[in-house]
Amino acid sequence: MLARDILLDPKLPYLDKVVLLIAPIFNADGNDKMNADNRRGQNGPEKAGVRANGQNLDLNRDCMKLESPEIQGLVRNVLLRWDPVLLIDCHTTDGSYHEEPVTYSWPLCPNGDPSLITYMRDKMLPAVASTLDKKYHTLSVPYGDPRDFRDMSKGWQTFSHQPRFVTNYIGLRNRLSILDENYNYADFKTRVLGCYSFLKSILDYCQPRAEELARLVAEADQRTVRRGLAPKETDTFGLDIEVKELPEKVTVRGYEVEITPREGSPFPEMKRTDRKKTYVLPYFADFVPKRTARLPYAYLIPVFDEGLAAKLRAHGLAVEKLAEPVTLEVEAFRIKENKAGDRLYQGHRMNQVKGEYATEKREFPKGTFLVRTAQPLGNLAAYLLEPESDDGLLAWNAFDKFIAREWGRGVETYPVYKMYTPWNLAADGLN
Repeated sequence: MLARDILLDPKLPYLDKVVLLIAPIFNADGNDKMNADNRRGQNGPEKAGVRANGQNLDLNRDCMKLESPEIQGLVRNVLLRWDPVLLIDCHTTDGSYHEEPVTYSWPLCPNGDPSLITYMRDKMLPAVASTLDKKYHTLSVPYGDPRDFRDMSKGWQTFSHQPRFVTNYIGLRNRLSILDENYNYADFKTRVLGCYSFLKSILDYCQPRAEELARLVAEADQRTVRRGLAPKETDTFGLDIEVKELPEKVTVRGYEVEITPREGSPFPEMKRTDRKKTYVLPYFADFVPKRTARLPYAYLIPVFDEGLAAKLRAHGLAVEKLAEPVTLEVEAFRIKENKAGDRLYQGHRMNQVKGEYATEKREFPKGTFLVRTAQPLGNLAAYLLEPESDDGLLAWNAFDKFIAREWGRGVETYPVYKMYTPWNLAADGLN
């Protein structure tokens, strides 16, 4: 609808300054599994597809491990080829009951560029929501659910900060992104028109500010590169991340709900009444690290696993190989405990490691992989390679064969070493 109307209406100015890429259906496999039994709590259409793709993967959890052809294609054919300033990810949400047909979020990952998060949260999206209301007569509210359905006063909370989610992943890459979650309990036509109007509101904001938005992301890239050239002790990566409330409260046009406990389940049955009630709530959407690790000048990976290097390059990271052996002072991470997840998640039992950092001198052989942080995707490199990252390659099992001995129970060292002092290393580029 949006593409058709833009092309047929010569008065719309969007394409004067904006290159617009549209993927009408991202999860084609899941969408094609139309059945009246799918998403039965959703208010139309008569048949719906399913959440998972043909591999039984949730595409909105795949951005760090890159296991689906859809997300691989998004990175390769869109992000690396076109490098869009802004990506909008459209979904249908369920959750709590309210009047607003459109909910939205900005990138939440605190290990991305903070100025982009602040810009989207405090300037861009409030302006877009105002246009959506005043020009297109459509209500919206920042994405979230009650922290406690039994007690709404405890606040409204958004989703996770982790970059496995598309919106957060784009933010980690120093680009702007918006999550559009259209309200499950609104009828199908209302959802479609709400999404349509929200997208037009975003274009209304972007078209006259195209140069400003391009400048913002270019400056974020420059800051990331400059920091990586000579990282200071104060340049850190967030490890244990908690959510705090924002200074401004959020207004939710909700309903009173009747709650009935379910035997054997922590989740009660909720039934919406016809009694409307407006809630003004603390909004928990500010993610901050409780514990940090220092960012390095470079990561050194002395394991000859081309598949690992290919995974890093698939994200767009510059990966080099040492052209000759070198002895360096580095920081190592000694794994003291590795706990796999109790249940399978997206086909993985994700690792949680505990350990100790130790400084040592070590010889790195020719061919050791070198990933410098002085590159535009330096924040993404850290999230993938930090040992205690909650969404990195160690967590997603990519290093399992290197951190577990077949025989014996000795302490293992994570085979990614952190180099803090800038050094003129002889290296061959792979990109």
